[in-house]
Amino acid sequence: MHGLQRQIVEVLPRLRRLARVLARDVADADDLVQTTVERALARQDQWRPGTRLDSWMFRIMKNAWIDESRARSRRGRVFAPEEQGEVIGFDGAAAVQARLTARDVARAMARLPEDQRLAIALVLVEGLSYKEAAEVLEVPAGTLTSRLVRGRMALLADLEGDAA
Repeated sequence: MHGLQRQIVEVLPRLRRLARVLARDVADADDLVQTTVERALARQDQWRPGTRLDSWMFRIMKNAWIDESRARSRRGRVFAPEEQGEVIGFDGAAAVQARLTARDVARAMARLPEDQRLAIALVLVEGLSYKEAAEVLEVPAGTLTSRLVRGRMALLADLEGDAA
């Protein structure tokens, strides 16, 4: 395995985490990770050694997700999502699990607008600096900061509402 390929393997857990934030569905997240790795390997000549591989791959993932989101909106959905069938015969067990803090946070994150969700995932979950996250998102640092502030406020309000 070559050096870049080894480094990509090391970044995989972080890619999976970010993909789950973006896609909000495990299968879609796994597909997004695969697409990201395929694109990175196909474009490995574009990566500059000495730069952050994770930031480069996060940018590839963000662009792949935008491509997928646009394609989905063009295709539209004829059938209801499979998950809707899972609530038939709801027995209350899921309600108990929903009270778990991690699940509450994940749900609150899922309700955020995508720009805020991605900013929070890159900075607070993945630990990128504001500058690095702004570069991944291809926005000015001030825009990233405002997305973080709005996202944090929305998360807190949502979580406090769940606790009430």
